Amino acid sequence: MSLITEEQVVLDLTGADRHEATRTLGERLVASGRCTDLDQFIADVRKREETMATGLPGGIGIPHARSSAITEPSLVFGRAADGIDWGAKDGPASLIFLIAAPEGGGDAHMQMLPKLARALMKKDFKAALGNATSEAEVVRIVSAEVGLDQPAPAKPASTQTSTTTTHSDAVSDPTRDTTGAAAAGSTATAASVASGSSSASTAGGAATTAVAEEAPPRALKLVGVTSCPTGIAHTYMAAEGLENAAKAAGHTMKVETQGSAGTTPLTAAEIAEADAVIFAHDLPVKDAGRFAGKPTVDVGVKKGISDGPALVQQAANLAAEWRADPSKAAAAAAAGPTASGGLTSKVEDGASTATKVRQWLMTGVSYMIPFVAAGGILIALSFMLAQVALGESGAIEIVKYGLTPTDPAYNIAQNFNPLSLTSWAALLFVIGGASFGFLVPILSGFIAFAIADRPGLVPGIVGGSVAATMGAGFLGGLVTGLIGGFVARWVSSWKVAKGVRGVMPVVVIPLLSSLITIGLFITVLGRPIKALTDALNTWLGGLGGGSAIILGLILGAMMGFDLGGPVNKVAYAFATTGLAAAGASTDAPQLKIMAAVMAAGMVAPLAMALATTIRPKLFSEPERENGKAAWLLGFSFISEGAIPFAAADPFRIIVSSMAGSAVTGALAMAFGTTLRAPHGGIWVLPLIGNFLLFVVALVAGVLVTCGIVVALKSRDPKLQQVEAVATV
Repeated sequence: MSLITEEQVVLDLTGADRHEATRTLGERLVASGRCTDLDQFIADVRKREETMATGLPGGIGIPHARSSAITEPSLVFGRAADGIDWGAKDGPASLIFLIAAPEGGGDAHMQMLPKLARALMKKDFKAALGNATSEAEVVRIVSAEVGLDQPAPAKPASTQTSTTTTHSDAVSDPTRDTTGAAAAGSTATAASVASGSSSASTAGGAATTAVAEEAPPRALKLVGVTSCPTGIAHTYMAAEGLENAAKAAGHTMKVETQGSAGTTPLTAAEIAEADAVIFAHDLPVKDAGRFAGKPTVDVGVKKGISDGPALVQQAANLAAEWRADPSKAAAAAAAGPTASGGLTSKVEDGASTATKVRQWLMTGVSYMIPFVAAGGILIALSFMLAQVALGESGAIEIVKYGLTPTDPAYNIAQNFNPLSLTSWAALLFVIGGASFGFLVPILSGFIAFAIADRPGLVPGIVGGSVAATMGAGFLGGLVTGLIGGFVARWVSSWKVAKGVRGVMPVVVIPLLSSLITIGLFITVLGRPIKALTDALNTWLGGLGGGSAIILGLILGAMMGFDLGGPVNKVAYAFATTGLAAAGASTDAPQLKIMAAVMAAGMVAPLAMALATTIRPKLFSEPERENGKAAWLLGFSFISEGAIPFAAADPFRIIVSSMAGSAVTGALAMAFGTTLRAPHGGIWVLPLIGNFLLFVVALVAGVLVTCGIVVALKSRDPKLQQVEAVATV
């Protein structure tokens, strides 16, 4: 069965937009008898496009769908000389593949996607398609790369689904330049290495000797994992990029693709034999504990596509460091087989000092937020139940309960009544309070973890606990986290005798780093930081009227400035860390700040969704589709939902977003809305104090941002022209 025929090739594809072009391609399936209902199939493709645009970097479009209107797995290829906008940020697509699979056709659809994604990583494949002069030539080029698996005799392990640089489709055509593919999207250095490998294979003995002299002294065994949010193109393109880069460098590599085609996990033996690990992922690595004790490079999935050679070199350098210093492996082994679990920090090695400080702090905040969410929501629910059971004085009464109260009558462990609302309210309050008690230690511990990795956890967590006990609050946690991380990293760097290396991570480092960090905090730093914390709480408690509104306006503008970026995160971190100081109060200023920040963070995506709804012709087709998704993202307090709009038109969107978010932040503070949950959007609306006024503040900001965006875009002659074309 052939996936593509000459009848399924369009060398001069045109269309006003991608939907019209898709219909043109779909008509070829009808003509070849593989599609029984064109409208149904196009509807299925469009439904997939509405979930996420299928344009890829480098001028590629891969619309695809399963459909009951398709009779057999098929590919249709189109080449657009002028390009067609397919939703990719880097520009229009000139090479388009329409992938069609029967609704009940097994995994044919998923077989094609990874193979096509891998083929599109090869420069020679794309160049051949761009230069093809006939439909027959396109069919030959595509069929050599992309085909459905056929039943065959058992193959060696290197050709199984777990990908490797020696997989069968990489050697099926001896004329293919697989080493040259390593340079796709990467640096010139990678290209020179790849071309050098190719020339060495054909240049005779002298060239072979020269290459051998330049080759690494030891061929490494590498393993990796790639994943992306959709689990389609980027997952497999990153795997291909890493494999080709490893092969060009003289190493072997197997990559576990955690994508939509399913996952064939790396075996325990393959992981055990590996010299180093490369994670190129945008989703958490499944069962990451398997790789504990191995030198690991951890980056986003796009790095795997664009920087494969650099990542392989980084992994090789790490492997060499671990071989030269056995204490690193000993420390990992002493920590246990699952020590790493899923603990990660996205601190970039080459970042500036200011960026690293922000990333250290945000690592602590990211691990702290689940404790804030659990504790805050439970306490809010406890107050709601208490008010039902005890009236307006319920909150005051509930705070008397605990596990070791002065009055035994309030001991929830001894006097819990499952039929009493008061008992349930007290239970929720005790659990929520226990969760809140971890905020400062977790914040401190994971700041130290971001600086020093695992050795920083003990001084950071214990130091944060001491800071909380002394009343130094989150400021004390920040200080103990930073000190604990730097001290642990310093002690970890000591050169010690081989006999001591094994006990360094489990005895020496935690002992000395904790003693230095906590001793310094208790005797020198704790009291002045506590005084500063008390002053900050007093200032916040005194906020009212104009000062509260100004604070809300500033925080709102920060939330709307970079939509999930550093400035946005600073405002968010200020709100979430302040929740720890709110205690059992139902009207603490920290709760008002949290409400203002969340409301402001919802404005931009909701405003973009509204603008694309009321004036769709001012926006491109991809922006209109992003606008549909922005409704849900905005309601869920995901500011990043507006990023596609800001990337396409930064000045207008950022100005509008800051204005509307500032209005919402100021109104939320003025109205006195409160919130204990650090996240959730409308899904935690019942937990918001004065929630009707919260909604009013949110709607006001959305209308302001939407109005400014529409007004600014309406004045742009280019956008007016776009609107006129869209009308036609």
